[in-house]
Amino acid sequence: MPETVPPNALQVTALRAFTDNYIWAIHAPRDPQQIVVVDPGDAQPVLSALRDRRWSLAGILVTHHHADHIGGIVELTTAHPVPVFGPANERIPGDSRSLHEGDRAEFPSLGMSFDVLDVPGHTAGHIAYVGHGALFCGDTLFSGGCGRLFEGTAEQMTVSLDKLAALGDETLVYCTHEYTLSNLRFALAVEPDNSELKSYFERSRAKRDVDQITLPSNIELERKVNPFLRCSTETVRRAAERHAGRTLDSTLAVFATVRSWKDGFKAG
Repeated sequence: MPETVPPNALQVTALRAFTDNYIWAIHAPRDPQQIVVVDPGDAQPVLSALRDRRWSLAGILVTHHHADHIGGIVELTTAHPVPVFGPANERIPGDSRSLHEGDRAEFPSLGMSFDVLDVPGHTAGHIAYVGHGALFCGDTLFSGGCGRLFEGTAEQMTVSLDKLAALGDETLVYCTHEYTLSNLRFALAVEPDNSELKSYFERSRAKRDVDQITLPSNIELERKVNPFLRCSTETVRRAAERHAGRTLDSTLAVFATVRSWKDGFKAG
């Protein structure tokens, strides 16, 4: 279970895929047997759930174009012709509805709609979906971390993360990978004296020891433990400066240093 579950939160089921991906199945408030799936990189976990649990597929939300997020779309829509929503600035298989920030992915018959945010950084056209107290953020924000900068810039990613960090405290964070423990090991290298972080690491480790998922997180917790949302804090800035061996004169410079540090980090 997440750290805090708001009342009337969406019912969301994690379908495991590949090594550490989660395909999120969002249950319609008006009919929980109807689902919308997020980032189906593999069709089989979804098809199996539809068959075994007698669910009906009502739609697909896509955050970005990487294969582990889109690989199952064609197979799914061939078997179940449903609307696909995806980023306007990236190529998504099939006849997807292109979305920019300010647009909305709507499922009126299901009682669901999601606002779209542009969150480039990991990829150039990455988007996120926000609604019903939940954030589906793909590979932009992870619990305790953020995505690598494959196509975007550090400046773009800081703007994107600031948008997500500004969401309400209780907003549940549904990212696409089980990276929490590795992210928190790095976060502890940055802020070893952060008591909230140490406590969250122990709770997360206990879950992973019994193969429980660590997600969703929530925005309030991420502001307390995620170094990429804490680059304006004194402790993260000092750690980044020690790592860089020089003074860093902006939050952006701190973020770029911490992101580069994480890219080469190996836990001891």
